[in-house]
Parts: sequence; structure tokens; C-alpha cells
Amino acid sequence: MAVAGRRWWTWPLILLIVGVAAVPLVSYWLTNPADQRLVDLDVYRTGGESVLLGLPVYDVITPAPQLLPFTYPPIAALLATPLAAVSWPVAQWVWTVGVLACLAVTVWYSFRELLARAEHLVRPRLRAWALGVLGGVLTVACMYLMPIRDQVRFGQVDILLVMLCLVDCVARRPGWPRGMLIGLATAVKLTPGVFLIYLLITGFGKDALPEQRKTFFMAVFTTALLTVLPFLVIPHDAAGFWFSALLDSDRVGSNTSTTNQSIRGMLLRLYLPGWLTSVLWLALVAVVAWYGFRHARRALLEGDRMTAVALTGLMAVLLSPVAWIHHLAWMVVALAALAGSRLGTEEKKDASPDEVTKRPRPGEVPEHLTPAGWKRLREVSWLLVPAGVWIYYVLPIPWWGVSLRAAGIPVLSPVAGRIVQDAFGLGAIGVMWLLARRTSGSRATSARTSGSRATSARTSGPGATTGRTAGTEPVASPTPPA
Repeated sequence: MAVAGRRWWTWPLILLIVGVAAVPLVSYWLTNPADQRLVDLDVYRTGGESVLLGLPVYDVITPAPQLLPFTYPPIAALLATPLAAVSWPVAQWVWTVGVLACLAVTVWYSFRELLARAEHLVRPRLRAWALGVLGGVLTVACMYLMPIRDQVRFGQVDILLVMLCLVDCVARRPGWPRGMLIGLATAVKLTPGVFLIYLLITGFGKDALPEQRKTFFMAVFTTALLTVLPFLVIPHDAAGFWFSALLDSDRVGSNTSTTNQSIRGMLLRLYLPGWLTSVLWLALVAVVAWYGFRHARRALLEGDRMTAVALTGLMAVLLSPVAWIHHLAWMVVALAALAGSRLGTEEKKDASPDEVTKRPRPGEVPEHLTPAGWKRLREVSWLLVPAGVWIYYVLPIPWWGVSLRAAGIPVLSPVAGRIVQDAFGLGAIGVMWLLARRTSGSRATSARTSGSRATSARTSGPGATTGRTAGTEPVASPTPPA
């Protein structure tokens, strides 16, 4: 791909744009009251300190007023020990820079198909500059999504996990055994384990891909290795997590709070009887899993790997018992999947900038008024969909639902307020539907294309003058009789 060969200063240009745009966000959250600052990073650091001091990892809590326990698998506590080896201010800055760097890598891998197509619309001498600026602008746009803003606000790890899973799935020539990064992400936070299911259903069965099978085995091996390792280093803590802390969902916070946008969270806020909530949750999880994995597999087999990854990532949010708003960092990949593959620029990708922007001759129909031009306009108009999704997740819509419910307006507050409160979870379901609809649409397009090719083959069958016989040169087709 042409994008891979950018000049060396493309990345510094992207990082400069991101760094300047991040100043308001970073300065706000790193200067707020100390007891409200990067509270999840404090949890990670406290887990690492507990390992270094020999304290029980799952009994130690962060200082008041947060009083948060460590809720991650034991390997995460071992990996967090470097955070405990530096001062708290240094840890805050290092982690924040790391969050922004992971976001930049995620955006680059997510939107590289779109960037590759966009470069054909720019004059060659300006392409490196243009792609650097466009990459930076896309990263900044994603940085102000609410799930990404919360990465900086809380010092969260989600964007790192998104990056690991995404790069492992889409890197063309990885310098590591493919599947290792998914295994690492799964061992650290469990929810990326949906990618093990994705690899399983795409690596086995009818039309399975052998490379997916190899990736599955490596991911399972890495997950198992990093799960067993803590039993050799901190056995008491490892046993405490897997046989006690993991089973207590309330350790992570109130499951009914607005920030829990999983299917289970939305159901819990209806305050139905416990048994009915469980039955509905299991039924809905089964339906969403069947729908999502079915279309993720189809997308991969059709060559749309980004859509497959986006669908799987969104299921990591929806199927989980608890999924906070910052877990929706997968929306970065979903936006790229919605935007990247709908720009039908294949027929123009080898055209020069002059050909793309040429003006019609006198008496010639402008390109945008031809059937092909209208088709291109319809495809470009599809960008309004990811633009709308982006605006939707920039705004704090669930909190509007909280305000609406607190207003106490009869009928409107309890009904509309509840729906608006669940906006991000319902939106994730809607984005899944849009992505799945694209796989169905591309499948229908492929079927129509195959049909037209078959018709063409029958029309120009044996003996047709458009073909060529072994040992002869092709000849022009005669004009058919009127």
C-alpha cells in the first residue's frame, strides 16, 4: 500500500497535530482535584505496589475518597509494577502520553484504507503532507469521542487493548506470532476474549481460513500462559481472583449506573425481578452474539477485515456483564469500518489528480450528472453516516437522559429518559446493524457482479471473435449487425 511508504516526517506531523489539539483535554483532566485525577490509573498503580510490597492485591484499595479495589486479572498487577516504581506525577504523564500514542496507532491502522484512497485525490508532491494532516485530523476527531475522552479522564487501559487486538488482526506483515497480542489483551482484561470466539468461528468449519486457525491457537496459548504464570509468582492472589473476586460483579462499581452501557446494564436499569432480568439478558446475549459473529465471519470471508474486527469489538462491550462508557473505545474502529470501504474509488485509484479533477469539454455531460457520477455521489454521501455516529458519541447523551429523568415530567421522564440514558448501548447495537447491513450489501453486489460476468461469458462463448485461440493474437470484435 502506498500509505506504508510515507516520508519519515509524516508521523511527527501527526503527533504534532494531536499534541496541540490534546492540550485542552489533558490540561483539564491533569489539573483537576488530586483525588479525582486518573482514578483508574491509581487502581493499576496500587495493584503494582501491592505486588512489590507483598500485600494481598485484591484486598488493597485506593486512598479515600475513591476507595477502589483492583479488579483485573493477576497478570495485570504484575505488569503494573513499573507504574509503582515511578512517582505519581510521572506515572500520570507517561500514561496520558501512552493513551494518545495508542490512539494514534489505532486511528492509523483503522483508517489506512481510507487514507490510501484519499491520496489518489492529491497531487504526488503534496501527498505526504496531506496524509499527515488528514491522519492528524482523524486522530483529533477520535480523541474527542466521549469514550476516548474518558480514557484520559480516568487513565484507562481500553485504547491499548483496542490497539493490540486491531493490530494483531490487520497488520500485513507482523513481526510477532499473530494471535499473541490478542492473547495478551485477553489475559489483561478478559473482555477481548470475544476475539478468541471470532478466531474460532473463522478458523474452523466451512470456508475456514487456515491463518485464522493458527492465530487462534497462538492467542489461546498466550492467554493460558499469562493466566498460569501468576500462580507461580503470586499464587494466593491468583487463586483469590479466579475463585472469588471474579465472581463479584459489584467490585467494579454499581452495575445499574448510567456508565454501564452493556445489554445487562440497560436491563438492570429497568429494575425488573432478578430472575426475569437474567433470562432476558441471556436471551438477548445469545441473539446479539449469533447476529454479530455471523456477520463478522461473513465480512472476513468477503475480505472486509475491518468490519469483522469492528463487529467483534462492539460485542466485547454489549455482551459483557459490565461495560463502562470508556469500553466503547471500539467506536474508533467502527467509524473507520463505516467510512473506509464505502468510497467506491477503485475505478479512479490509478488516475492522476488531473484526471480526477478535469473539467468537462463544451457540450460534454459533467461527470457528476452521469449514472456513474450519481453512483459516486451516493457512495460519498454514505460518509454522512459515520459523521453522524461521530457526533452522537461526542455528545454526553446518556447524561441528558439522567437530567430528563430527574425533571419528573409525567410519562416523558420515566420512558424517554430511560431510553436516552441507554443511548450509547443502543447506539452500539445500531452501529452493529449498520456494519452488518454493509456485509449483506456487499454480498448482494458480489452476487450481481458474478451474475453479470456469467452472462457476459455466455454471450461471448466458444467461437466468439472477442476471445483468443492458443497461438494466435487477439483480434478486434466486429461491429454487430444492426
